[in-house]
Amino acid sequence: MAKTYSLKLWIIFWVVSALFLVGFYGVLEIKNKGISSVVEMFPIDNKYKTISRFMDYLLKDNREKTFLILFENNMEIRPGGGYIGSFGIAKIKNGKVEDLQIHDLSNFDERIPDTIEPPYPIKETLHILSWKLRDSNYSPDFPTNAKKAEEFYYLGQGQEKFDGIIAITANVLISFLKVTGPIQIEGYPGTYGDENAIISLEYQVEQGYLQQGIEKGERKSVMTDLAKEIIQRISTFNASQKIQLAKIVGQDLDKKDILLFFHDADLQIEAEKANWGGAVDQTWKKDYLMLVDANMGAFKSDYYVKRSFDYTVDLSQDIPKAKLSVVYTHTAEQKDWMTKDYLTYLRAYVPEGAWLTTQKNFDDTKFGSELSKKYFGALVAVPLKTTKTVEIEYTLPKKIKENYDLKIQKQAGLNDVLVTVHVISADRTKKDYNFTLNSDIILSELK
Repeated sequence: MAKTYSLKLWIIFWVVSALFLVGFYGVLEIKNKGISSVVEMFPIDNKYKTISRFMDYLLKDNREKTFLILFENNMEIRPGGGYIGSFGIAKIKNGKVEDLQIHDLSNFDERIPDTIEPPYPIKETLHILSWKLRDSNYSPDFPTNAKKAEEFYYLGQGQEKFDGIIAITANVLISFLKVTGPIQIEGYPGTYGDENAIISLEYQVEQGYLQQGIEKGERKSVMTDLAKEIIQRISTFNASQKIQLAKIVGQDLDKKDILLFFHDADLQIEAEKANWGGAVDQTWKKDYLMLVDANMGAFKSDYYVKRSFDYTVDLSQDIPKAKLSVVYTHTAEQKDWMTKDYLTYLRAYVPEGAWLTTQKNFDDTKFGSELSKKYFGALVAVPLKTTKTVEIEYTLPKKIKENYDLKIQKQAGLNDVLVTVHVISADRTKKDYNFTLNSDIILSELK
């Protein structure tokens, strides 16, 4: 069955966000000493020093750098952030964008041979017979996705050689509107603010244009008008507003709404140190958990689906045991142009050596090992206006008990997930942790 996607409506905003970062720092033109050498003098967060080193890289050596930009709609969540409907190629020289081209994947993917079997359960649920660039971000590990995207790009006869790959979700639009303030566009109803812009724009380009007598080919012109207004407002920002915007974009990097991958080894190390590379931690040897969803229903239902999870580890027994409960609540009231019953392929990444013992609402479980982790996976259906709780129990390797610690990594594109952790120690004392998962966490580092 053929699918239709409206991801192109976000392209302008993703491009503006990426290019503004380049332009904002590029206009500083501190080319002799280098931005990083200047920033190092100030007592600011090390992550902002990392940004300065990135900007030095863009400004140095008078060489054009080329980047592949993946535009991801996290209202249709995928393991790497969201469904990829388009990609861009940006060429930057001396801190200035020399060229930017946007490509619709519905056209580009036709150039990729139908020779690669898609990973489970894409074929079984979406009836897609061959793996293409649009589904390339199927790993929770962004370096893996970046390399896979390049692979598909060259299979589609792409000719560019990339210095890096950047993935950006639709949440970045909200970040900009928080600084610019609400925007009204002449000729269109309503106001676009940070609280309503995503759903309002989706409606405008999918339904609203029909009532307004706008030709189908012109239905996305609202995006161009809105982008022009955002650019105009940014151009008048004072220093305080620019700093505010830079900080918000820094938060988007922390939340994995912007992911970075560089072929320059030193720069890639910097991205990983800042935790902006979206890599699964393959060196972590203690307890570990990462929950990864993949929307297999094709609609934009993730906008309405709320998630939380509860994790209990019992270290009082000879073989440590873990119990995980994942709660999905589908808040949509009825099926419409944007949503329907939700279907996700949930994978729980856990330490190697873990063994699943019981499960509820997690049927036909799949097992695998990758990225130095073991995973349990299953399709989970959540009908409209319902709550579904997935429960799994598993044993952990005995070595987990030694100097216990837990690392939880966040999936790109999913924010504000409520988490509760209970640790039962060897003497049966219990400690509880409650937090909102907006970045990777290590239990021992929680205050």
